[in-house]
Amino acid sequence: MSQTMIKPPMSMPIPKQAIPKFHYLNRCYPPRNIRCKIASMVDSSSGMENVDLLESKEKTEIKVGPYPGGIGPHTGRDPNVQKPKWLRQKAPQGKKFEEVKESLSRLNLHTVCEEAQCPNIGECWNGGGDGIATATIMVLGDTCTRGCRFCAVKTSRNPAPPDPMEPENTANAVVSWGVDYIVLTSVDRDDLPDGGSGHFAQTVKAMKTLKPEIMVECLTSDFRGDLKAVDTLVHSGLDVFAHNIETVKRLQRIVRDPRAGYEQSMSVLKHAKNTKRGMITKTSIMLGLGETDDELMEAMTDLRAIDVDILTLGQYLQPTPLHLTVKEYVTPEKFAFWKEYGEAIGFRYVASGPLVRSSYRAGELFVQTMVKERTKGTSGSEL
Repeated sequence: MSQTMIKPPMSMPIPKQAIPKFHYLNRCYPPRNIRCKIASMVDSSSGMENVDLLESKEKTEIKVGPYPGGIGPHTGRDPNVQKPKWLRQKAPQGKKFEEVKESLSRLNLHTVCEEAQCPNIGECWNGGGDGIATATIMVLGDTCTRGCRFCAVKTSRNPAPPDPMEPENTANAVVSWGVDYIVLTSVDRDDLPDGGSGHFAQTVKAMKTLKPEIMVECLTSDFRGDLKAVDTLVHSGLDVFAHNIETVKRLQRIVRDPRAGYEQSMSVLKHAKNTKRGMITKTSIMLGLGETDDELMEAMTDLRAIDVDILTLGQYLQPTPLHLTVKEYVTPEKFAFWKEYGEAIGFRYVASGPLVRSSYRAGELFVQTMVKERTKGTSGSEL
């Protein structure tokens, strides 16, 4: 659909700092294909940029095509495509939500709920229908060393060093909330020798010291495939080891940072399962990126082959025009089919829905019961 744009007066000065630029992996890319003919001239003495538009009447209509979006063949956003009604969420609010938010701010803690713009933040922090509040704390800072093309978390090659007080602050915050189940996750820290696994493990141990009965799920990076780093975290006292493969095999290089990979992620999940008896493993896949049904079935079969217990499936939503475009909005009925299929082939639990995320309602009663059963079974077998 054509749009109308009004030209500003001729020779309108624009300060250089006002020209919008987008951050991606420490590079600044100006918006591409500006939809009007501009002849620019930099006045070095004034430090201003004069933009002279072609002469015309004061109000000139210019026909423009579809919004070109960001960079590359897989990015951009079509303003004519609307999200379906099942993806609309109310703005987060509520007493519990405000309490959690204030506590996080006071202790300088980060959550993936906020950093990754999760649509379920209000429901999870308030406890949903069962009253079990779930917040996913993000340790090792809020800046990632990788640049996956679906993720809204900040990136840098050299992020700030981890806060040495973070394990203690995280434990104090979690205990003050009175929750029984907590999810810890982290950014990728390829700049650290152990990928941050030692810091991650310290946080788990600090929480278990203050509240031994708390159940801890760790949603981890792949630690560059370093299985010793996986060992460090698995033996820290956590109850559920989670690592996301994110998408099907064919789309890995398009969706994820080149340092990640399908086989590497499978290796991490397999090692976590085998290195500690009774360890519950979990992963997540985004739908709507262009995967086929056969490809998703193949990924689910591969995950069951390494005995992954829990799978979450959710709709990919594009955070900005610089991120990957949505290829398909998968219907709630199709998500219901995948839940049934997944549990039929052996997953202990499948959470599948348009707004489901890897940590969505992680502490719900079914998962808590599964953890308790595995703990009892492991203890009994060791007697």
